[in-house]
Order: sequence, then structure tokens, then C-alpha cells
Amino acid sequence: MTVHFIGAGPGAPDLITIRGRDLIAKCPVCLYAGSLVPEEVVAFAPASALVLDTAPLNLEEIITEIQTAHEAGKDVARVHSGDPSIYGATAEQMRRLDELDIPYDVTPGVPAFAAAAAELKQELTLPEVSQTIIATRTTMHASAMPEGEDLAKLAASRATLAIHLSVRNLKYVQHTLIPHYGEDCPVVIAYRVTWPDQQFIHGTLANIRE
Repeated sequence: MTVHFIGAGPGAPDLITIRGRDLIAKCPVCLYAGSLVPEEVVAFAPASALVLDTAPLNLEEIITEIQTAHEAGKDVARVHSGDPSIYGATAEQMRRLDELDIPYDVTPGVPAFAAAAAELKQELTLPEVSQTIIATRTTMHASAMPEGEDLAKLAASRATLAIHLSVRNLKYVQHTLIPHYGEDCPVVIAYRVTWPDQQFIHGTLANIRE
């Protein structure tokens, strides 16, 4: 029995990897975050599979479901949005599985910032402009950034920034980045990339909040 952590990609069901799709298709148990993973992705599961939305469950409740499957000898598809290694909350689950001696593996997925670049037909690394991409976020009420990773310090690199989970901190982002990138630096706000209701808001650091 193995728990398969699977990156579902940003939203469009045809952007899941072939490996991820095939794992879902053969697992008798499929756990997914319904608020982030579309039902079309978990529709690849067998008709007889237990398909459970874990959005209302806490960590221990999720682990209990996995333990039950483990005791029954059933493989589990644990489906996360995007790529499991980026803001995927998989580490805490893996620590618990290590404690319980339950084996697992990880299948990568397409991260949202890469999907956004594809939708926009843009390259994120351009010669003599930027050869570095930084995926980051800003401090939120529930979770501060580690020391040394504040946005101003990252901005000093003038790298391409993929700033996640920060639309409510837009004023702070704008004021922090302008001294490093200038008011005319292009900005795109990407919402629900590759979902049917995706939106892109284009602007510059000077006017993106207008």
C-alpha cells in the first residue's frame, strides 16, 4: 500500500501529468481538496473508488482516512492543487506518515505561475532582463515570512517575482517593489489560472491597484 501525493496542476483537468492521471485511475481511495482541485480531475478515479473531499477535514482526520486505507491494503491518491512542493501543505502529512511507517511517493504537477506564463504567452527569464525566478508570498495574519525573506530583500535581486496568495496585500507589494523595479515595471494579477473563470489584470506597479 502506498500513498501517492499527486500534483493536479493549476485547474484544467488536461494539465495533470499522465502519471498523475494514471495513479488516480488505479487507486481505490482518492482524497482531494475540493476547494482547490476540480471534480473533473478526480473523475479519473475508478467508479468503485472512495472519493473524499478533504476541504472540511483537519490534518488528523485526513491521516485517519489514510490509516484506514492502509489497514485495508488500499493505495491512496492524495491529490493537491498545482505542484505539491509549492505551498502544498504536504510536509506535515508526510511527517505523520513517516511516524506511522506508511510509504508514500510524490508526483509533480504544473505550478500556477508556469501555467499563467503559458496563458499569457510570456517567458519568465529573458536575457539581460532576468535569469532568476523567485516564488514567494507576503506575510499573512496566520503565517509570517521567515527572517531574511521579506519582500524588500527579495526585490533587491530584481529577479522575476511570482508572488502567491497576496492580492489582499497589494498596496504593500506595490510600495515595496517600486523602489527596486520602478513604477513602469509590468505586473499581472492572475486569478484561478486555467479554470473556466480565470482572469488576468494587467498593469504596472504604478497603476495595478486602480
